[in-house]
Amino acid sequence: MATGADVRDILELGGVESENTGTINKKDIINSDKKKSKKSSETLTFKRPEGMHREVYALLYSDKKDAPPLLPSDTTQGYRTVKAKLGSKKVRPWKWMPFTNPARKDGAMFYHWRRAAEEGKDYPFARFNKTVQVPVYSEQEYQMYLHDDAWTKAETDHLFDLARRFDLRFVVIHDRYDHQQFKKRSVEDLKERYYHICAKLANIRAAPGTDLKIPVFDAGHERRRKEQLERLYNRTPEQVAEEEYLIQELRKIETRKKEREKRTQDLQKLITAADTTTEQRRAERKAPKKKLPQKKETEKPAVPETAGIKFPDFKSAGVTLRSQRMKLPSSVGQKKIKALEQMLMELGVDLNPMPTEEIVQMFNELRSDLVLLYELKQAFANCEYELQMLRHRYEALAKAGSIGPLSAEGAHPDGQAGLGIEEGKGDAKDQIIDVVGAPLTPNSDIENTLSVNGRGDMLIWT
Repeated sequence: MATGADVRDILELGGVESENTGTINKKDIINSDKKKSKKSSETLTFKRPEGMHREVYALLYSDKKDAPPLLPSDTTQGYRTVKAKLGSKKVRPWKWMPFTNPARKDGAMFYHWRRAAEEGKDYPFARFNKTVQVPVYSEQEYQMYLHDDAWTKAETDHLFDLARRFDLRFVVIHDRYDHQQFKKRSVEDLKERYYHICAKLANIRAAPGTDLKIPVFDAGHERRRKEQLERLYNRTPEQVAEEEYLIQELRKIETRKKEREKRTQDLQKLITAADTTTEQRRAERKAPKKKLPQKKETEKPAVPETAGIKFPDFKSAGVTLRSQRMKLPSSVGQKKIKALEQMLMELGVDLNPMPTEEIVQMFNELRSDLVLLYELKQAFANCEYELQMLRHRYEALAKAGSIGPLSAEGAHPDGQAGLGIEEGKGDAKDQIIDVVGAPLTPNSDIENTLSVNGRGDMLIWT
């Protein structure tokens, strides 16, 4: 037999009083709809996860937990306005009325729609009519300041009249110029005459002590510019291709020149570092004998960073191993490390000696000198390769008869440099000589030609 709890469970009724007493009250039956709505509203609330954007969450859930739509619809207002909210005021009347444009001098009449309140007002777009202020001269000013034997007054008046009509558009002025009545003039002649008169009138009418901005027109420069432009336009395809080829060759020469200058600077740094290191060693050896006072650190010559190996200084607090001072820094490349190990093995030096204070210092100095020696030999191999390439190129040109023979000292009999370019006519593409620098040799080829034997000599295979 069903009890009161079963009935409440079927009717989804609840409450403290009903649960405690176990009986159904009148309030439970009457307020059952309100309780259902409260319960449903409580169950529908779902909080948006933290970190999820509102737009993404709206695609998953809505207020009613509906599934996202398969097709786009405009049923919800969202960010859009459904209808325009029109006011209830009276609409302003429009009227079909005539108008004239003040920019026109022929008095033409036109019609358009306009608000009735704006009847009788000027045409609003007439303010965009901008005209050039062409100066006006008198008969007396022309006779005293503007007279020119090559120009008559009638021709000058005709020029200024066209300038007012066409707003200084000199191409149009030249087209409309009366070449039958007057002398035939070019555009540059018309400009020169006009700006010359404007400059004269500005000087005459200016108050004393004022700074004037006088327009200046260089007719000769304008003629040369147009002539050069016409020559550039009338080039043949062969001339265009030749110019592009020459520009590419010029860029290559400039690139090789920059690379050669960079290699020269690096070589100079290496030579300076070698000389500095040698002088320091000599000074250190002579210092204990003569008991010279020690120099300050600021007086020591600056050694370039590329000289040998720059070992790090362990000045931080704490305990460190002395063998860490022999560790090569990361700035030394793998190729240099392999070459350094090979030279040490050929000299019979242990790669990991006992790290005493004196051995660590001398071992680091030895490896620094060996790296410096390696860089100097590599630079020497580059220079030898470039010299050999230039010599072969010069001999090929000398056999072809383009230049004179090379003497034993590497110069012409007349004392000029051995390398040169013939300025005679011929096939320019075949006779171009890059005297700035030869093509670069890959590092792999240089390293293959570079070897160090037991005596420290360098062997080059050609």
